[in-house]
Order: sequence, then structure tokens, then C-alpha cells
Amino acid sequence: MAVLPICAYPEAVLRRKAELVAAIDETIQRLIDDMIQTMYDAPGIGLAAPQVGVSLRLFVVDVTSGRDASGLMTFINPEIVHMEGRIQEDEGCLSLPGVYGPTPRATQVVLRGLDRAGEMVEITGEGLLARALQHEMDHLQGTLFFNRMGPAARDLVMRKFKRAQRQRH
Repeated sequence: MAVLPICAYPEAVLRRKAELVAAIDETIQRLIDDMIQTMYDAPGIGLAAPQVGVSLRLFVVDVTSGRDASGLMTFINPEIVHMEGRIQEDEGCLSLPGVYGPTPRATQVVLRGLDRAGEMVEITGEGLLARALQHEMDHLQGTLFFNRMGPAARDLVMRKFKRAQRQRH
């Protein structure tokens, strides 16, 4: 396993709609392993393939941050089949390090996709898991969390991001 570099906004791969995974082969398995290692190393609770420069419909998520082995999930070619409720809470992203902002999300989602063995799985997520699933699904659509915000919140987040970028360089 290897820790991959995480693409930072405004890299173009983050704004593109990702392609379907055609086959779950050795290359995809290696990518999944590397993404898991990268997510835990960051540390984060989710990571989508576009965030490591690969425009494929694949993400990993673990809202336990590795504290519970059963918390790690991989989704290939996922789709949200149901959403309900609404809540706005602060959200961040590994591709916009150090920046958080109020992001509206559904309180519950049902997501369906393939696991790394190629089996169809369906999960109902609530709370932080629902938020993480929606966040990673957005990455597969080329949408970033600030795109979900109102104009004032989005402007504030972008100012914070630019300030954080200047401090890093």
C-alpha cells in the first residue's frame, strides 16, 4: 500500500464527472488499498478516487476513523437511491485543507453500489455517515462541498481557503 498525493482545489479532476469502473481488477484493488491508506494517513473519514487524481466512480469511507474495523466501506459505481430530511452542519474536505463551512445535507440516505468483491451492497446512512456518503458522491459528480452552500457562506469559505493557501506558501 502507498499513500497517494491528494489533489487540492482547483485541480480540474475535482470538477469532472467521474467515469464508471468497468472491471474490478488488480489495478482497482491496488487503488482501493492505496486510497484506504491515504484516507487514514490524512487523516480523513472518506476519500473519492478523483481526490487522488483518478476520475473513476469509486470511494472509501470510514466514519470511525479506523477505530472499528467494520466501519471501513468501499463503494464502486455507487448511486443514492433515497434521501430524506435536511440539516446544515459544518463540513470540510481533504482537497480544501483547513477550510470548513455550513453545508446542507440530507439526514438519511440509502446508497447502493458494488463492494470491492463486486457484490451489490445497499446501506442506509444517518448522521455523520449520511453526510460522508453524500460528500463522497458529490466528488464523483465533480461537485465540492462549497457548491452546496448559499452565496454568503461560499464566499466566506473561499476567502478562508485563499488565506490558508497564502499561509502555506
